Amino acid sequence: MSTIDAILDKALAGERLTFEDGLALWESDDSELEKIGAAANQIMLRHHPEPMATFVIGRNINYTNVCDVYCRFCAFYRKPGSPEGYVLPDEVILQKIQETVDVGGTEILMQGGVNPDLPFDYYLNLLRKIKARFPDITMHSFSVAEIEKMKQLSGLSMEETLRRLKEAGLDSLPGAGAEILDDRTRRKISRLKGSWKDWIDTMTTAHKVGLNTTATMVIGFGESNEERVLHLLRLRDAQDVCIREGYPSAGFLAFIVWTFQPDNTNLKRERLGANDYLKAVAIARLMLDNIKNLQSSWVTMGADVGKRSLHFGCNDFGSTMMEENVVSAAGTTHKVNIEQITRLIREAGKIPAQRDTKYRILRVFDEQTVIDRDFIMQN
Repeated sequence: MSTIDAILDKALAGERLTFEDGLALWESDDSELEKIGAAANQIMLRHHPEPMATFVIGRNINYTNVCDVYCRFCAFYRKPGSPEGYVLPDEVILQKIQETVDVGGTEILMQGGVNPDLPFDYYLNLLRKIKARFPDITMHSFSVAEIEKMKQLSGLSMEETLRRLKEAGLDSLPGAGAEILDDRTRRKISRLKGSWKDWIDTMTTAHKVGLNTTATMVIGFGESNEERVLHLLRLRDAQDVCIREGYPSAGFLAFIVWTFQPDNTNLKRERLGANDYLKAVAIARLMLDNIKNLQSSWVTMGADVGKRSLHFGCNDFGSTMMEENVVSAAGTTHKVNIEQITRLIREAGKIPAQRDTKYRILRVFDEQTVIDRDFIMQN
């Protein structure tokens, strides 16, 4: 039996994979990819035996592009004082949310640059204004770097900063800013961004105060396979803490991996291909045994690779992304609407279903009709 076969048998037997196991999987050649993907698909089906693939109707709102972190891999930001810098007026943000609600959207991913000119009260007031007009919208918003800037400007502890944001209307945190959770690479690509421990500590504190989060990883910065494995283990450990301590949050609701998009950035790297991405998805599913949902990254990889990922460990197709400016600024624009998403999911042999941010099914799309959640629960 090969080493890879032994590792896959171990995972399928329900044993937790080690650092050495993860490294061996990442160092395997492409001839092992389908085998690794098939094992990941089996593990996914244990979490999600129903033949569905989910998606959320949501919108990205990039409320500002002003940033003082200067990540080398970002083509979106503008320096403070730049004539190309902006902060969207509140009414523009509210109009974008209204447009989202009008098409059945439930989630707003509001993120921007780390803007040193916006005081903490700006965020609290904006959240309150949004929730007053749209009490049912889920604000899945702000990266860890933005939260750290809010903490700095407020003079509060991280826990109190997050509590106040939650009270104002923040519902959950996206996993943005994780990149690679190891400081060797983080110092090379974004020396002013916090350490990997800072990112984990912020997420753990969010779980403690009752905020759900997602976790992410970006590959293709020139990081080592060892760093990729450490990234997954650090996420798994943080989720263990949430479960062990009985925090009021479910912790990381999902994991998303994507590949670095180098165009128009100050970090020149060779763009990774579909096999690199699919291997990352499959290994994540095998190693992250305490995170139930894996989300496809069609935004960076395109719809067809996104469809394939549903057989490599992903159970979710992500967001309809009514608006997206950060990845598209790096030269990658894959726009997918609801009709395309449902078609692609069907082509992958799955039944498409709309979910909310907490992965609760809202409606199921069959070939002819839309079945609402009440019908599903009654039958």
